[in-house]
Amino acid sequence: MPDSAAKEKQKIPFFSHLQVKYALSYLAILAVVLVLLNTYPLLASQDLLVSSKQDSLRSQTAVMASALMELESLSADQVARVMNMLDSMGLERILVTDPSGLILYDSLTQSPDGETEDTSQPPDQGGGPSGDAPSYQYALFQEVVLSLQGNDVFYCRYDDGVFLATAASPIVYRGVTIGAIYVCDWDNTQGELLMNLQQNLRTISLVLVVIALAISFFFSKMLTSRIGALLRAIRIVGEGEYGHRLQPAGKDELAHLAEEFNQLTDRLQTTEEVRRRFVSDASHELKTPLASIRLLADSILQNQEMDRETIQDFVSDIGDEAERLTRITEHLLSLTRLDSLPVGETHVVDLSAVARRAVSMLLPVAEAAQVTVETSWRSGCTLRCTEDDLYQICYNLIENAIKYNLPGGSVYVSSRRDGDQVLLEVADTGIGIPEEELPKVFNRFYRVDKARSRAAGGTGLGLSIVRDTVRRHGGWVTAQRREPEGSVFTVGFPCETPEVGGDGI
Repeated sequence: MPDSAAKEKQKIPFFSHLQVKYALSYLAILAVVLVLLNTYPLLASQDLLVSSKQDSLRSQTAVMASALMELESLSADQVARVMNMLDSMGLERILVTDPSGLILYDSLTQSPDGETEDTSQPPDQGGGPSGDAPSYQYALFQEVVLSLQGNDVFYCRYDDGVFLATAASPIVYRGVTIGAIYVCDWDNTQGELLMNLQQNLRTISLVLVVIALAISFFFSKMLTSRIGALLRAIRIVGEGEYGHRLQPAGKDELAHLAEEFNQLTDRLQTTEEVRRRFVSDASHELKTPLASIRLLADSILQNQEMDRETIQDFVSDIGDEAERLTRITEHLLSLTRLDSLPVGETHVVDLSAVARRAVSMLLPVAEAAQVTVETSWRSGCTLRCTEDDLYQICYNLIENAIKYNLPGGSVYVSSRRDGDQVLLEVADTGIGIPEEELPKVFNRFYRVDKARSRAAGGTGLGLSIVRDTVRRHGGWVTAQRREPEGSVFTVGFPCETPEVGGDGI
């Protein structure tokens, strides 16, 4: 069995294993969480820093623009004096232009003593030889162009751990734009903070991956091990070991599944025991008449001098045993049909009418056994059943009461209503049933007095057929001792009101 289980396990593809599927599902969920963890905080922090940088630069440009608004016209000297008074405010670069975009002030070319350096050449080209014609520098930045059109402009970019932010505002004097101010800030401190945050999130993500892998492996292993135990138990029971049981652990669905499995194996074990006992009993019951037939036939064949009258007696005994075999076979077939076939089409039938017909059929048997049959019928005893099944129930109970009675005894058959139940009662004054034997009388092949049962032609299956047939139609049957002698069998069915114009009665 372990080899077969290992082979079955090897046939399962790797990605089809439940443990792998559960682990992958955990990792997929974790991957989504990690993506969110590594993107949203960074984006939110970046947006927050950009917003803070925007507010800071706009306020700084507003202060400088307000100071320059006091000038009626902008000149390089006047702008330089104002800007030197304001200081650079920690900014990387500050540009002030006139309405045409000509640079009047550039903090990058401003000398430490507050004087403007030679700007006859652009800063990136170096100074020319003495006597060259002066050239002018224009701020051809998009921010400056937009600010000269009267717009406040802000732009920020984060790259390689550095925030590069620019802002520009128009300088307005009495409703007229007299210039523009442009500032640039190069902030690597905030960029480093953002990079540290990103690195910390990556470290946390790595730790979470390791922890998630360990947890997913543990839980998937624990879950699949319980499922594997259930699968192994199913294979063991499938090989016929119905006594195998699982030990439920926990209070989850798998524990309930293990309990249901144990209950199922209990039922299977009970069914198997009943089947084996039934086969054993049936074999024994069939073997007895077969052995008698064989013994009688061998006696006839081996005794050449047997007289004709003795041969006829032996042949008559062989016929009786053959009839007994036929009855056992018919009863076994009836039980098989009850176990396997569905209930036929039912109708509303009158219990009193069916029982009266069964009594009339058994009156010759009662007269031969010197037994009196007394009846009591009540009206309104209707129930839903097939008429053949109900007749078989009545016939078997009344026949048993006659067969296991005493000469001169009586059988009492009655039908009545009891609330929402319809009752059939068959009582006799026969040999009775011991109190301790009452729970067993409906078992297959069970007989209280085996010698008397065989003499009466019984098979031990009649009451089993009655019980199974009654249960198929939602009823019940009980057996009790009758005082001072005999037994009482009571059958109950749910009452069914006949339909008007129906054909059930």
